[in-house]
Amino acid sequence: MGDALKDTRAAVEAYLAALNAHDADAVAACVAEDFVNEHTSSLGRSRSGRAEYRAALTGFLEDFGDLHYLPERFLVDGESAAVPYVMTFRMRSAGDRPVRVRGVFVFTVAHGLITRRTDYWCV
Repeated sequence: MGDALKDTRAAVEAYLAALNAHDADAVAACVAEDFVNEHTSSLGRSRSGRAEYRAALTGFLEDFGDLHYLPERFLVDGESAAVPYVMTFRMRSAGDRPVRVRGVFVFTVAHGLITRRTDYWCV
């Protein structure tokens, strides 16, 4: 595996590990200043910039109790990666209702940081 592929995969793995650890600061540290977080589902909300994204993470992590992303595979091509996943959590605002969502992240990575994440939810 070439260095670019290793760097891309490492950046994505660090990001997912930070999400699974529920560590908002560590998640934000994985993304670039001009990070774009695009949600294709009407249930999600897109964000632009590390600061806006970080500001939203606290509430997200609080409402999505026991959040866990389980990657099904990593498809890496240079600075791009697609990661099909299963996301599980308890929706605290809905009485801790358990939720399971399948989706796909598509990432762009530059200089070890995620510059773009597009999230496709299958709900």
